[in-house]
Amino acid sequence: MTIQSEAQFVTFSLGEEIFAVPVEVVREILDHEEPFKIPHGPDYLLGLRDVRGQGVPVIDLRLRLGLSRTEKTPHTRILVLDVPVGNKVLVLGLVADRVYEVVPFLREQIEAAPDIGIRWRSEYISGVVRRNGGFVVIIDLARLFSDESHALAGVSSTLQVA
Repeated sequence: MTIQSEAQFVTFSLGEEIFAVPVEVVREILDHEEPFKIPHGPDYLLGLRDVRGQGVPVIDLRLRLGLSRTEKTPHTRILVLDVPVGNKVLVLGLVADRVYEVVPFLREQIEAAPDIGIRWRSEYISGVVRRNGGFVVIIDLARLFSDESHALAGVSSTLQVA
């Protein structure tokens, strides 16, 4: 008997594209509220949001990936994530156009990230999975925030490093 290994992912959309993050990094999913603005932050840092008494930086993932700014709709959600970066865990809120579901992907279904000049920088992609006639892009959260973690360091070190 062969045991196939699988991993659970939370799927969400940015525009027409479907993305996924490992379920173990998702702390909770919240309705969108305007965050408290932080002056002089990077454009993708929308501000801070109170999450159960903790100040959590809210990131517009569309801007971080080089896409257009998120337009708020009734479906817009914030995924509160525990992102391991080096020897720290950053607590971040990522804005998603819509959150769908938790799905299992067999590890052998996950293909390497394509390097074909797509709209976002492929080094932030840990893999892709074929699903429902399209692709789900698995985001490498640690890599996505590690090169810019110094921009969040002042916020994260005082507010939400777990």
